[in-house]
Amino acid sequence: MIPKKNPNVDLEKRKSLFFEIGMVVALAVTFVSFEWKSNVKQATQFTSEVEFTVDEEMVPITRQEEIKAPPKLPPKIKIADVITIVDDDVELEEELEIVEEEINQETEVDIQPIREVVAEEEEEDEAQIFVIVEEMPIFRPDICKTQKEGDAELYRHIYKSLRYPVLAQENGITGRVFVKFIVGKDGGIYDVEVLRGVDPSLDQEAIRVIKNLPKFSPGKQRGKPVNVSYTSVIKFVLQ
Repeated sequence: MIPKKNPNVDLEKRKSLFFEIGMVVALAVTFVSFEWKSNVKQATQFTSEVEFTVDEEMVPITRQEEIKAPPKLPPKIKIADVITIVDDDVELEEELEIVEEEINQETEVDIQPIREVVAEEEEEDEAQIFVIVEEMPIFRPDICKTQKEGDAELYRHIYKSLRYPVLAQENGITGRVFVKFIVGKDGGIYDVEVLRGVDPSLDQEAIRVIKNLPKFSPGKQRGKPVNVSYTSVIKFVLQ
């Protein structure tokens, strides 16, 4: 097979020549760089182009307040017990006399009766009217066992017994009547009065119903029956 490339053009034969030429050029450049001279100007004066200004911090001047001395308190007055020395010869006006008496089984001693004080206290309790007591009155104790049950039964009985006055019905009068009364020690109803009324006919009907209530179980304070003030509200509504 005949090679197509011209052997005279083959660069492999001249490789060593090219390497030597490159080494010569590198040495020449190195030698020239060492021999090169440059003119260096010496700096004769340094000037600062920018001036830095430092702000001085102004420290405020403070004045220390004068400490005032506390006001002088008046000197404490010492109270000394004054002891008066009495001579033995001086006679005192009041002297305690101790009388000795012989007491035996036959000696009679006067004892002041205490019943009068107890009677006065009982009279005060009878006259006193309580608003709140330990055991409040209960309506219809044969049916109700608690005060709440008694109040519900009380209003149920009131509205069953209530008769709306004809005159008030014709005029369309409605409202609430506040009635105050006292449940006595015997459970009876006393001193019925209207605290706030609506119309005379309605007020009279409310008083009538309250006066005809059956007896309560009386209120008790310290285990004793007492008089208790009671208030009821009766509503008159037309349907």
